[in-house]
Amino acid sequence: MNKPFDMELFLAAVLTGSYATRQRHLRQAKRIQAEIFQRWQLETPWAWQRKHLLWFLEHRLARRCVATRYYYLLTMQLLVHRLEKTWVFKCQAKV
Repeated sequence: MNKPFDMELFLAAVLTGSYATRQRHLRQAKRIQAEIFQRWQLETPWAWQRKHLLWFLEHRLARRCVATRYYYLLTMQLLVHRLEKTWVFKCQAKV
């Protein structure tokens, strides 16, 4: 019997800012985690590759406004920082 992955504990070391900002990052990180799990059955961020986050950014956020994509990009940068990776993502407007 496995415990569900605790995203709040995972991001605790890198979360800064106001309470509302921390809650937004947690909410968005949980959404990213759920979408990646639904597509690839990868439960924890330790199993993710760059392609998984890139897929989320390009396909799941494709029809969202630029501001929404930007805020998700900030959350992704926190995840990448916590994973100690050197992945870089760009927020590009789709026309």
